Amino acid sequence: MKIKSLSAAFTSNKVAESRDFYVKYFDAKVTFDCGWYVNLAFGNESTTLQFMSPQQPEHQLSSGAGLLFNFSVDDVDEEYQKLTQAGLAVVVPLEDHPWGDRGFAIQDPNGISLYIYSEREPTEEFKNYFK
Repeated sequence: MKIKSLSAAFTSNKVAESRDFYVKYFDAKVTFDCGWYVNLAFGNESTTLQFMSPQQPEHQLSSGAGLLFNFSVDDVDEEYQKLTQAGLAVVVPLEDHPWGDRGFAIQDPNGISLYIYSEREPTEEFKNYFK
């Protein structure tokens, strides 16, 4: 199988709130929005997320519990300042990690954890794990 792209669609009753959140805080670009389904593009627009309200019996509402989206940014400290000054609650504190990043986490309107980080040099212990 030759996969051309991959994206995640999250079923939610908070489609509009999710759209507005990612546009406001993550500079997402709305590339499709029919009300019950929204496609959001980030950065170079090859990174996307979709949110949709259930339309079919097999479309069950998703739970944000246990789901984590990772956002790599140039300056995590700048993003931390921006998001905390905007009043967003931090659920994982800003700190350096031995596996090679500095990051923190907040949650979106669905309870999805959003880990925002910048890469750092990993410690010797973790360098062996990189391929």
